[in-house]
Amino acid sequence: MTPVLRAVALEKTYAPLAAGGVGLRLFEDLSLEVAAGEMVAVVGESGAGKSSLLHLLAALDRPTSGEVWCGETNVTRLNARQAGEYRNREIGYVWQFHYLLPEFTALENVAMPLLSRGARRGVALEEAARWLQRVGLGDRGEHRSGELSGGEQQRLSIARALITKPKLLLADEPTGDLDGATAERVFELLQELHRENALASVLVTHNLEFAGRCDRVLRLKAGRLAVA
Repeated sequence: MTPVLRAVALEKTYAPLAAGGVGLRLFEDLSLEVAAGEMVAVVGESGAGKSSLLHLLAALDRPTSGEVWCGETNVTRLNARQAGEYRNREIGYVWQFHYLLPEFTALENVAMPLLSRGARRGVALEEAARWLQRVGLGDRGEHRSGELSGGEQQRLSIARALITKPKLLLADEPTGDLDGATAERVFELLQELHRENALASVLVTHNLEFAGRCDRVLRLKAGRLAVA
């Protein structure tokens, strides 16, 4: 089976901040494959580059060398416009902070990815209502983000990430700001939606218990991934 996601021999080097300084090599010969239906956890110490890796996979940043493939698309060759279209079409991204738009309702926030690709407003809002129902927020559609709890905001961001029916889910510490019980509910929801939609999922987390419930656990250390 062809993997949904392939990262091949990635290297990322940052130039020194000042003349004569030493640059930072974050990744060296890093490779990764994720198949449809597989949830892979990435763990590692703070500063190891876990979030930076997700940025490369999502075409939010470019590697110094190496390639990222999503299906038959060489992500590293996309220009800025194409990269934006790739993220809207192929990726659902869940951040530690929800980044909801405070001036819009919950329903409008979830519909935003469809509206940005030109969907009719009525169609986008109808699909957004279906997703709100799925994540347990069917009665919160007219509330704004500031009127929701932290767990509700994160469930809303998950609905927004998946409304476009992506192939790939990238989640960067999605439970990091939540209390234990709320984090458990959000993680269970992510697992359910991952299975329902046969996603290829990469989850960055410091929670080793959650990581152990994924299909594979990889540790990022010294610029490379290894089985944890």
